[in-house]
Amino acid sequence: MAGILFIISAPSGSGKSTLVSELRKQVSGVDFAISWTTRAPRGSEANGREYNFTSREEFQRMLDAGVFLEHAQVFGHYYGTARQSLEEARAAGHDLLLDIDVQGAAQVRAKLPEAVSIFIMPPNPKALRTRLRNRSRAEGVVIEAEVYRRLSEASKEIENYREYGYILVNDILDRAVAQLEAIVLAERFFRNGEVIAHRSHRVLEVAAACLQSNSQERLKPVLEAFGIFGNTGQQMFNFDDDSDEDDSDNDDDNDEVPQ
Repeated sequence: MAGILFIISAPSGSGKSTLVSELRKQVSGVDFAISWTTRAPRGSEANGREYNFTSREEFQRMLDAGVFLEHAQVFGHYYGTARQSLEEARAAGHDLLLDIDVQGAAQVRAKLPEAVSIFIMPPNPKALRTRLRNRSRAEGVVIEAEVYRRLSEASKEIENYREYGYILVNDILDRAVAQLEAIVLAERFFRNGEVIAHRSHRVLEVAAACLQSNSQERLKPVLEAFGIFGNTGQQMFNFDDDSDEDDSDNDDDNDEVPQ
């Protein structure tokens, strides 16, 4: 079986790490590329688990040596994916998931146009703000200026959605996980002829509905909420009641927020 490369991108706080974790529990033969970063570990993060942590000097040395398949600077820190991750997955006949931002995704698509690209969106700015605040609280501090900076950056990242083959809106976790699983199984079916064991027609329908070309009506309210529908260039975040009362969102999002 030839391994498939899946690129997954999302604004910080959209829940992609949670989705990837759930997917790997349900679908076998999917490897995950652990990125390298120059930022320091936070909380319970362990080297070699969430990230491979390194210094700026060592990162630059690796970059000069051609170690990275892609790299990007995000919020003042460098992140990169080693080519070795792809080589090892291919040698094992496994698929590989890359959890990378829009900068890195563009680099990978240019080098490997056969890669399957998936963009994950939060349902609206208010939900994203809640998730970012909750994660900041879990880390012990909430800096409002940082939360709003990430919201502004999210709008810019979402503008790149047209560059991705599939689009997910992560409003209901179980549904988003099922959609991501359907995409992986459908791509395996079409590319490798791998049989879908259960409800194959339904799986293919779910995956097809997530194609960017079939998602315009579904995406319209999300794009409008972030002020980017119709290419207005405006970022108009409408949070309605801006109090903390609804920030007890029980979303179990553990997606990484690079500082």
